[in-house]
Amino acid sequence: MSWFKLSTVSATTPLRLRPLEIGDLLDETFRMYRRHFVLFAGLSVIFAIPTAAVTGFTLYTLFNTVLKPGSRVVIEPTILIWYAGFLLVTLALVPFQYGAVTYAACESALGRPVTLSGVLQGVVRRYFPLLGYMLLISLMAIAFCLLPLWIWIWVGWCVVMPVMFIENVGLIAAMGRSWRLVQGRWWRTLLVLFLMFVVYYVVSLALRAFLALGQALLQLVLSQLVIVWISAATSAIVDSLVYPIVQIAIVLIYFDLRVRKEGLDLFQQAQRISPPLPAP
Repeated sequence: MSWFKLSTVSATTPLRLRPLEIGDLLDETFRMYRRHFVLFAGLSVIFAIPTAAVTGFTLYTLFNTVLKPGSRVVIEPTILIWYAGFLLVTLALVPFQYGAVTYAACESALGRPVTLSGVLQGVVRRYFPLLGYMLLISLMAIAFCLLPLWIWIWVGWCVVMPVMFIENVGLIAAMGRSWRLVQGRWWRTLLVLFLMFVVYYVVSLALRAFLALGQALLQLVLSQLVIVWISAATSAIVDSLVYPIVQIAIVLIYFDLRVRKEGLDLFQQAQRISPPLPAP
């Protein structure tokens, strides 16, 4: 992977705005991911590394202290300190993990050049609203006993991040804006998101099955504990390679909702055909 390719992506043609049927949305999602694969995958993997380390470390510790036959359940204080440190780092990187690819997809859809420094600056400007949004969604998933209620609210807020980045608004305004855009299109939005998560799950499962073959060979030369750590860490990395599909699709859902409800495509066409203003 070239660092230059990860750092800079030249300006591209803006997304051609039009009502996207489900097949068109899926096709455009994969087209955008292929076009900027190094950037999207690189951003996602970089910020998923701490999560992979925490996952691998947690399973390694549990296997070594709890699941290993004949072992006593004793967790050293040092391990708890390391684990707490990993969790804090992972929590601090959550806005980058979920916001970086979304910001890059927004800039790409607008036809703007995407750079690594620009992505980092864009996420830093919205760091606390992004962190608040992700924590709120996570806490709601834990606090709500009824999963359908959480799904209903989350679908209504699914385009909060594109709204924040593109329309330059805060969290509360973005939540209200997302709710109004999805209103009247809730079932269609749910169907699109469901299909994207199915694609995400199937692709992740296929990649994990491929990696499982390699791990089976490693069992011949490495201990079971090391294999557990490697398996957990690689699973997190695989998820990070596939998850940009969902993030890009959410950005496209945002534009599709604006086209259908606000005629954004007509505004884009008017800008293209309008004659340039004469020089003063």
